[in-house]
Amino acid sequence: MADQSHGASYAPPSSLHPSRRNAIAVTGAVGAVGAAACAIPFVSTFQPSERAKAAGAPVEVDITGMLPGELRRVEWRGNPVWIVRRTPEMLESLKKTEAQVLDPQSTKPYQFEMPDYAKNPARSIKPEYLVVVGICSHLGCSPSDKFQPGAQPSLPDDWQGGFLCPCHGSTFDMAGRVFKNKPANANLDVPPHTYLSDTRILIGEDKKA
Repeated sequence: MADQSHGASYAPPSSLHPSRRNAIAVTGAVGAVGAAACAIPFVSTFQPSERAKAAGAPVEVDITGMLPGELRRVEWRGNPVWIVRRTPEMLESLKKTEAQVLDPQSTKPYQFEMPDYAKNPARSIKPEYLVVVGICSHLGCSPSDKFQPGAQPSLPDDWQGGFLCPCHGSTFDMAGRVFKNKPANANLDVPPHTYLSDTRILIGEDKKA
């Protein structure tokens, strides 16, 4: 015998009044549309952005108007890349730091394979311009430029100019070579790059585009 204790019995959908069945159907349809609308923005987050697509692409840099001693920062593959137009004094300082740096010839393994055209004291294609990835090999911090020679806080009295990593004190000369007895154990990376002209550098490719 059916339980009548609640004073009402269950009515299957087939027995509902037509208007009530229509209301239920409309409510269900609205719910489905709402769910789909919510899903669209969520799914769109999986689509790669234009920035992400370009993250691995070469970057063309215009160095027109760069002054001697100036540093220009760009981004390539999510890494900061520094372009420094070195003065004659900066280049001359490399002779003084030669015996003080850990790897003067850049023979250690690096994140990016050391290009043949950077296997020289200036670590560059054109001695005037330094192109390096601004990431310290110790813990991945980005050093600060300290181009002014002479005694300064956190720097030696005979400082010749270069870069200082503020995280743990690693120092690099004006060719991005790390000094001895520092937490960092490698020079700053030289990324693959080429000159498209006297005023344009392509970072990320060795061959002319």
